[in-house]
Amino acid sequence: MADDGSAQSQTVWPLPKFYFQVKWDDTELAFQEVSGLDMESEAIEYRAGNSKVFSKIKMPGLLKTSNITMKKGVFVKDNAIWDWFAEIKMNIIKRKALTISLLDEEGNPTMVWKVQNAFPVKVSSTDLKAEGNEVAVETIEIAHEGFVIENG
Repeated sequence: MADDGSAQSQTVWPLPKFYFQVKWDDTELAFQEVSGLDMESEAIEYRAGNSKVFSKIKMPGLLKTSNITMKKGVFVKDNAIWDWFAEIKMNIIKRKALTISLLDEEGNPTMVWKVQNAFPVKVSSTDLKAEGNEVAVETIEIAHEGFVIENG
């Protein structure tokens, strides 16, 4: 009898990254690509004047996050990212909480990034080419104040 793999542990294989969802407010948008989910701590170097060791020590400093870039196909009468960007006025913008979820085969979230106080900083429309054979894709770049990761 052949092994069909059903007895295999679910923790053996890493998760595929092609099945995910993005939500803001009560809206779920279909994005093709999400990147920039990274965070780093700036290192602070310090040396006390009375230290017997002639080198600096390093301590963790402020956290720094990258902007999140999301790409999606252009659909008729779908202006959600442009409408949000159009709300920007001098130092005034509606900040939103974003939820980005990596889904399993049944559509259940397995890893969730909860992005805090997100707002758009750049929106790019598709390039147009008469001889092209590609789908029209628009891009939004989001600044934020950090995120929390939850595992399902």
